[in-house]
Amino acid sequence: MKNIKKDFPLLMAQESSYLDSASTTQKPQHVIDAVVNSYTKYNANPGRGIYDLAEQATKEYEDARKAVAEFIGAQPSEIIFVRGATEGINYIAHGWARDHLKKGDEIVLSQLEHHANLLPWQRIAKETGAELVFIPILQNGMLDMKAAEKLITPNTKLVAITHESNVIGTPVDVTAITKRAHAVGARVLVDACQSVPHKKVDVKKIGCDFLTFSGHKMLGPTGIGVLYIKKDVQDEMQPLSLGGGSVREVAWNSHTLADAPEKFEAGSPSLAQVVGLHAAVNYLQKNAPFDQLKQHEADLTAYAISELEKLPYVKVYGPLEILKKEGHSVTFTVDGMHAHDVAAYLNQQGVQVRAGHFCAQPLARLLGYDAAIRASFYCYTQKKDIEKLVAAIQSIR
Repeated sequence: MKNIKKDFPLLMAQESSYLDSASTTQKPQHVIDAVVNSYTKYNANPGRGIYDLAEQATKEYEDARKAVAEFIGAQPSEIIFVRGATEGINYIAHGWARDHLKKGDEIVLSQLEHHANLLPWQRIAKETGAELVFIPILQNGMLDMKAAEKLITPNTKLVAITHESNVIGTPVDVTAITKRAHAVGARVLVDACQSVPHKKVDVKKIGCDFLTFSGHKMLGPTGIGVLYIKKDVQDEMQPLSLGGGSVREVAWNSHTLADAPEKFEAGSPSLAQVVGLHAAVNYLQKNAPFDQLKQHEADLTAYAISELEKLPYVKVYGPLEILKKEGHSVTFTVDGMHAHDVAAYLNQQGVQVRAGHFCAQPLARLLGYDAAIRASFYCYTQKKDIEKLVAAIQSIR
């Protein structure tokens, strides 16, 4: 894949190697310009006015919805813009699960889940009397699919599962999970934060009922995410919020909701963020097509793993052979040093990484550490960034 680092002004303005893309990605000038243009050329409230600026704003907003829908194989009416994946998951928890779960029902999760796909279900379980069931991981970090087959039963009403672990990079066969869940009448929510930015995701092929991801992890602005709600399930959903733009008719004591997606998007739309997300989708499709991106990231991951494994005081986590073929991050610890100290030292050496439990504390404990270091890569990462990381780790001792 061609070197596109020059398109990212922040990366060009610093000498450090940015290796925290799983947390948030840097933004190309193309996305920055799109956001600025939304404020300087057609700033108005989408879907509200009939003057030229408002109509242009509405067109840009809905064009973005169409582009995002096509990006994941959905219909535009199935795309709901939210603030991020965390809000998307909470939307399903409070707009669907609260009304459809009762005592004795089960919510199936996995041991790979981010806090965002765990805490809302803890609260829903407490409120409804439903029980949480966890699909375990195997010793190599992969999900135990045989256990999943047994744990998803007629008592299961929802399976909420990550498409890919943000901690150890484990890919999950969500298509198989969905098939099993639907066989027992359960709904499926996929947390696709770590998959949609890196590979082609088709919601129709997966078959899931809900899917969510964040724009800032795929070159887009912060404060914007996508919630896919399958058309067949939309009538089962209650809007998370009510207000302007979400209704068709209002009387003093009653109201009639608009059709989807409007009924799920009360309040003034986030025009600049949505336009920025559209620009990010366009940039990825043009400059980092998924086949090239996958190979680029896998090469970097394989190189990082092979070099780190040469160091006897470094332990690398996850399904390493899988990651060498399709990974985009490496998680490791350094013997005798806290992860925060390692990250601080790396920062002094011009390498920026994430340290901690990565908002997945139960998984961290399961893997046997309190905190680890994660180096994560994207389309702008270069081999020399990995070389810099390894050299800095070597210099620790």
